[in-house]
Amino acid sequence: MARTLRLSGEAEIAVARIAEAEGISQNEAINRALLDYASKRSAVRDALIASIVVEDAAILDRLA
Repeated sequence: MARTLRLSGEAEIAVARIAEAEGISQNEAINRALLDYASKRSAVRDALIASIVVEDAAILDRLA
């Protein structure tokens, strides 16, 4: 799907450098960065939920 994306000057330079270093298009660099961000965010969320379940097991058992 086509989409217009407005980048700051700093972000534009960063994307160009990443794309050049990786030998990929700027579009591919942006796609990879977004997917990596989403994956890491999900992993952090899952880890936080897991720690809450362990730390608050007694409370959660009483609420169940």
